[in-house]
Amino acid sequence: MIDLPAIVREYGYLAVLIGTFLEGETIVLIAGFLAFSGHLELPLVILAAFAGSTSGDQLYFFIGRFWGRKLLVRFPAWRERTERVFYHVHRHQNLLILSFRFFYGLRNVTPFAVGMSEVATPRFVILNLIGAAIWATTFGYAGYSFGHAFEFLMGKIKQYELTALGLLVVVGLSIWLSARLRNHYRKQRFEREHRGETAAADPTGEAAEPVVPASERSP
Repeated sequence: MIDLPAIVREYGYLAVLIGTFLEGETIVLIAGFLAFSGHLELPLVILAAFAGSTSGDQLYFFIGRFWGRKLLVRFPAWRERTERVFYHVHRHQNLLILSFRFFYGLRNVTPFAVGMSEVATPRFVILNLIGAAIWATTFGYAGYSFGHAFEFLMGKIKQYELTALGLLVVVGLSIWLSARLRNHYRKQRFEREHRGETAAADPTGEAAEPVVPASERSP
């Protein structure tokens, strides 16, 4: 028989680290709940989430800084979300960097787009560390609090542990699927509009150069 608690204790923190490096909220909520039920330690869950989130977003920032323009030429479908981030960078720079993790679907594109902007690297690093600490603590405690609430409503947590985990997974997958579908329809709409603009502006059908921030343009 599979010893689920042993597997969680053995690989739980590594799963949180990898999960938050790639994306993340659901894995932190689940880990926070497992900390409440005694399988993990909440401070270590928060630390793993902080490390994964910080390193992942720092990587996306440097990808945008050094290869952003080439990638936008190669993947024009990224332009719509990238341009939205440019708009907010110029209006609410510090607030955006501190809070983008809380907006599902913007987690990866925001540091990429900020890397293409005029934001200095030290500023992003400092704000990224602060934002990651707030995010990891918030979702870690949210999962832990969910365990408290579930136990209050249902009784002993051990008896319904798998049910509670299932609920968290379903909620996380629902949010993920909703965001994916929303982004898919946005992408389709943007591609239709872009094709229309390209055809109107250039009857030869040649693709237009992607819009990039002033810091990326040659003098």
